[in-house]
Amino acid sequence: MVEVPDALSTLFSARVETDGDRYIVEIPKSEVSHGAISPGETYRVGLLSQVDAGSSAPAQPQTPTQDTDPERADTGVPQPPVDEGEIRNVTIESLGDQGDGIAKVERGYVVIVPDGEPGDSPTVEIETVQENVAFASVVDNDGRTV
Repeated sequence: MVEVPDALSTLFSARVETDGDRYIVEIPKSEVSHGAISPGETYRVGLLSQVDAGSSAPAQPQTPTQDTDPERADTGVPQPPVDEGEIRNVTIESLGDQGDGIAKVERGYVVIVPDGEPGDSPTVEIETVQENVAFASVVDNDGRTV
């Protein structure tokens, strides 16, 4: 099992591309637009193998959790990692400017949760999905239906 440090800013999947005598890992624009990283800054980069633990065969590509938008399917733009109506367990990490809870899911994607407090771990239903943020409502908080 891999230990993930608390300082992890973002996690995303990318191909390693060849460019002459160097190799390039492209960072999706969404990682910059939601503030996980900033251009011009220096970051430590860790790479995880495509091989599943306990298997010597390469891992199969994961099926995206979001339906593919036909207009963006060929652009390489990552789709949001959540769907409207999806039920998720999240952890509120901070408060937004309006006092709502902010949780982050895959790739640092932001989920806004009204009345959430840092440290809360509610079950939420995703109500609205946008390119870089989703809005959710609490459906269960610590075993109590809200």
